[in-house]
Amino acid sequence: MFRTMAALSLLALAGTAPAQDKPPVAESAAAVNARLAAPLPADQAAMKAHVLFLADDAMKGREAGTPEFDIAAAYVAAQFYAAGLRPAGDDGGYRQRVPLVSYRSGSKGDMVWSPRRGSAPAPLAFGEDYVPAANPARAETSVSAPVVFVGYGIVASQYRENGYAGVDVRGKIVAVIGGAPARFGGEERAFFGSPGTKATIARDRGAIGIVNLPSVRSRVQPFARMVETYENPRVTWAKADGTGNAVAPETPVLATLSDAGATRLFAAARIPWSKIAVEAQKDDARFKAEALPGTLSVATRTGFTALSSSNVAGLIPGADPVLGKEVVVLSAHLDHIGISKTGSGDRINNGALDNAIGIASLIEEAKRFAASGQPPKRSILFLAVTGEEKGLVGSDYFVNHPLMPLSSIVADVNLDMPILTYKFEDMIVYGAERSTLGPVVRRAIGTIGVGLSPDPMPEQGIFVRSDHFRFVQKGIPSVFLWPGPKGTGKAATDFFMANNYHKPSDDLSQAILWDQGIRFVDANYRIAREIADGPTRPVWNKGDYFGTLYKGPMAR
Repeated sequence: MFRTMAALSLLALAGTAPAQDKPPVAESAAAVNARLAAPLPADQAAMKAHVLFLADDAMKGREAGTPEFDIAAAYVAAQFYAAGLRPAGDDGGYRQRVPLVSYRSGSKGDMVWSPRRGSAPAPLAFGEDYVPAANPARAETSVSAPVVFVGYGIVASQYRENGYAGVDVRGKIVAVIGGAPARFGGEERAFFGSPGTKATIARDRGAIGIVNLPSVRSRVQPFARMVETYENPRVTWAKADGTGNAVAPETPVLATLSDAGATRLFAAARIPWSKIAVEAQKDDARFKAEALPGTLSVATRTGFTALSSSNVAGLIPGADPVLGKEVVVLSAHLDHIGISKTGSGDRINNGALDNAIGIASLIEEAKRFAASGQPPKRSILFLAVTGEEKGLVGSDYFVNHPLMPLSSIVADVNLDMPILTYKFEDMIVYGAERSTLGPVVRRAIGTIGVGLSPDPMPEQGIFVRSDHFRFVQKGIPSVFLWPGPKGTGKAATDFFMANNYHKPSDDLSQAILWDQGIRFVDANYRIAREIADGPTRPVWNKGDYFGTLYKGPMAR
């Protein structure tokens, strides 16, 4: 599951909630091996076998861009073949090549603040006043322009929020505060608080760069930690010239300031940084845009390393001569986070629940369609994507380089980290209320005796933080499925998030209930079957924010 803000928020939430009265009693290696070798019914054994392979230590955590990920991709391709799926990747095969690029800050950068009122230009100090940001779109970035403070840097008319009101930022650098107002709905708050959304808003108003102001919320990475990690690489998909994809390459993030750096920028402003920082702590914070009296000059360098990876794609062609031209995508991410660089003992992050079990569900769902003897009316694409843990990279590459016309894709149903350590009594389907997929899902899961529960953590905005959202951004109705919180579900989820999420302990030593895995596959099969055989394609509910924003069918 996507690591950045979503993961941090979920971990913070889990850390404050009671998980279980006490952790499970540790098993010996012999006991774990005996449990793993215990016989199961054939369908459960098949699902478990996929996870045994994908989450084995030999896979070294399946990090995108590594040979071990490539082995995992070959395994999934073989399983798609065995399930009778047609190859839907490049050159008549099952894989879609995804060129990746790792990028990192290539220097400490240079930053100079030149006040307007006769003072001499003042160099800012790396590690004290700022840390540079790597630019995926350019090896060298040089910007010199006036700076305009725009609060959160958000324009959202439905919340009467416009950080750009009364100012002209064309040809200027904007200074923004991280996050979004607490009064926003959870999903909109996550969306508007993301760097990509803020960069897009700034670009559309003509800004040529962004500087992030100091973090004022406790969950955001402290400045001192940013100094320590500023050279850490990030990954995106590569363009033909070897640089990386960027949401708004015309408006790069240039740097993040410390309190000291922000104080210097705001020294002659109407409102000093100290007062703005106090206001930013409030849930109902309000800011007034202001042109700061001076010019900021920033120069940074970015280093690039080419990597390669792949999505894995298999197709069941639709049987209907008309509807068969439309495609339902069933997606899950194949990658995990690899080997931890620090720590003692076991450092392999096996990713059994995140997301080997999602891939196993995808494979077993494909087999169910084949075993049914009844081909779906619409075509179904089974898609195992790379780079989810790098920021939804593989799914982003797919929707920008689709293997079929994007207009033919009618829906995406995404499987990411189902926690199957308890008997689930309900399901959460993120995005269900946004489109006609909601009633489809409710009917389908009702046939296995479970209901649809509302999002138990709406403030976390999980809908915008997994691979399905890349389809949403192309106007395609999409949902993301999880077993629900009823019964022991909340405690089991809290325990996993606090103790095993993105840790080496997310392995086969967990007491995974394989019969619940089969129930999860069954639920997803029924959902996919109803979407594929339905008389009409899914559409957005009229007026839905994301459907309208991304020009999805019927949203307007």
